[in-house]
Amino acid sequence: MQKTLYISDLDGTLLTSGQFVSRKSFETLNRLSEHGLLFTYATARSLITAKKVTAGLDVKTPVIVNNGVFIVDSQSGEKLVKNIFSSGQAEDIFQTLAEFGIDPLVYSIIDGTEKFSYIPQRLTRGMRDFLDTRKGDPRHRPLSGEIGMLDGEPFYFTCIDGAGTMSEAYEKLKKHYYCVYSNDIYSGDQWLEILPKAATKANAAVQLKELLGCDRLVVFGDGINDIPLFEASDECCAVSNAAPELKAIADAIIGSNNDDSVAAYISRCFEA
Repeated sequence: MQKTLYISDLDGTLLTSGQFVSRKSFETLNRLSEHGLLFTYATARSLITAKKVTAGLDVKTPVIVNNGVFIVDSQSGEKLVKNIFSSGQAEDIFQTLAEFGIDPLVYSIIDGTEKFSYIPQRLTRGMRDFLDTRKGDPRHRPLSGEIGMLDGEPFYFTCIDGAGTMSEAYEKLKKHYYCVYSNDIYSGDQWLEILPKAATKANAAVQLKELLGCDRLVVFGDGINDIPLFEASDECCAVSNAAPELKAIADAIIGSNNDDSVAAYISRCFEA
């Protein structure tokens, strides 16, 4: 029997529109996991925020977080794989954004702890709204100026609702880094995210497949940013609320993210 790894995107796919995993879904997946199912998720979220929205889901397989920057032991929090920037790359990105008048949030590992650094007086409205959703988050690291913004091991830059030059910065940076330029599905804000070339959900999924010695990779998604993940899989399923571009390359189109469709599909396959 082939050893299969199932990986689902979170927002818009496994999560309902209310940003949680339904009781039916987590009970189904938890039950199957007790019987040997290898299931996990791949998300742009950090482990901290992913755990909040997946409450009730007992994931025993390592998870892919921060858009593929890290593969993390979901139980201990140990980072099993790190795909991060070199110091020169982080400086290049920071200077390029400055050329376009863009101030980012910079995510780094500092003294073994994840932090996001920012300059409060330079926040855009979108960044302030985003940080409001992270009140009490121990990763907050406000700074008085640019000194210290690149401390530690930077692994992710994000810019939200910046000047109209964000698209120009995207065009320049995407030549050398993995960049996502998109609208947030909840707020509608424009986001520019910059990650190392190796830091993609697709690359991390393949790394995890090899790490676990699996023969097949089955994935689930909803957005155009999941296209590389679909292309790296052996089987790919789009939820019915997915972008048309993703549906066009899917092996199967299942129900919506509000109908427990991922859990139901996995249950049919695993118990067949």
